[in-house]
Amino acid sequence: MRATNAPASRARRKRVLKMAKGFHGNRSKLIRMAYTATDRAMSYMYIGRKDKKGVYRKLWTQRINAACRALEFKYSWLIDGLNKANIEINRKMLADLAVTNPDGFKQLVETAKAARA
Repeated sequence: MRATNAPASRARRKRVLKMAKGFHGNRSKLIRMAYTATDRAMSYMYIGRKDKKGVYRKLWTQRINAACRALEFKYSWLIDGLNKANIEINRKMLADLAVTNPDGFKQLVETAKAARA
């Protein structure tokens, strides 16, 4: 009799088909199509995790810029002023401050104005 290692093969196929659950048509039913579909999906997952960081940075920048414009100041002036004042605060914290604590953000803007003058 020929040894086929059937339990491991079946487990592998089941694992791939489980990952392909929810895919359209035969991509979730047939093992060959499921292999290619899951390989592609996993590569996009990897890329997406890297892209997400850039998406969040853009969101923070937009929020900071909107808060600056409300105070008749520009985003680039704020970043320049904070650098000149030796204030190291990342964009995530700045955006959170702009949304949750407008008074504290206004103080940072005033500090940046003074540093740029």
